[in-house]
Amino acid sequence: METVFISKLKPLMDAVAKKMELYVPKKVDEHFLFSKYDPESTPDVKINSIRACTPVKEFLFPIRELAATYPVATELKDIKPFAVFGLKDCDLKSIEILDKVFEEEDFKDPLYMARREKMFIISSDCTDVGDSCFCCLFEGKVYSESGFDLNISEVKDGFIVDCGSGKGHSFVEQHDELFADVPASLLAEREENRKKLQQQLQQKNARYDNTADMREAVVNSEDSPVYDEQAQACIECQACTRVCPTCHCFYLYDAKQEDYFAKLKIWDSCMRFSYAAVAGGANPNKILGDRMKHRLMHKFVHFLDRYGINMCVGCGRCVDADAGGMDLREILKRIRQENKNKSKAAS
Repeated sequence: METVFISKLKPLMDAVAKKMELYVPKKVDEHFLFSKYDPESTPDVKINSIRACTPVKEFLFPIRELAATYPVATELKDIKPFAVFGLKDCDLKSIEILDKVFEEEDFKDPLYMARREKMFIISSDCTDVGDSCFCCLFEGKVYSESGFDLNISEVKDGFIVDCGSGKGHSFVEQHDELFADVPASLLAEREENRKKLQQQLQQKNARYDNTADMREAVVNSEDSPVYDEQAQACIECQACTRVCPTCHCFYLYDAKQEDYFAKLKIWDSCMRFSYAAVAGGANPNKILGDRMKHRLMHKFVHFLDRYGINMCVGCGRCVDADAGGMDLREILKRIRQENKNKSKAAS
């Protein structure tokens, strides 16, 4: 992996913005949101300390998009290259999960794939730990090791830039005047920064169990009272699935226009009452607790069985967004403890 140094971020951002649309994190109150970068009006860019409150899936899988028209077929729009700066390790892992869904051999989504191909990913190390962050429970880190085109790490005298792809290497080669060699002292400083912050993240989540056997625990939670108890605080706002970077359910909505019919692709949520309803009126998940159970079964059992990976990256967005005050870490901890108790009773 090629590693270079740059003293200021703005020349790098300006160079990216000349080639494509660039989105950067902007702090609004206590959260980070992505906004379009304007070289003329943006004096400088700062690294977001933690992940943005909105998921990266919005760039690849919009909340609403036109999927098809009739009688004239829809032509795939020409997607222009774009870059997103400030993505964290949990974001990159969420893209990996979405890739498995939308690029699966027999079910490829041309809209998703077109955006994915044109996306230039500039990730950055976390410089703080949010109260809701728990990626370390799912083997996540405060820095990225793969999945990016460029990764940026802040150090005392500037920024270390890692190239993680052919696109990243090509960009650095084309703008070699911006970069310099990295002193060994700065690489050592970065290593120490990463180590300290990773320890801080693990300490913050020390009271929660390791999730290594989470699949077994969720499978054995069929009769657990946890779901119905948690459902009492849930107001069915569906925020947990909307802000989740890996939830990817959608429905197709038909709309009649003046001279054609349109089929729209719109985000859906398994927490919605009518999500599982069928044409005859039957609904296997009328009870809210059952919908919560279904959500965890999808994330930690069904997806894992199909793709070999958990569908949770521990970003903590659901914890921040949940109006009922539920914390996925607490739910998983209770389920896992129940499973341990069952195992002890059976032995």
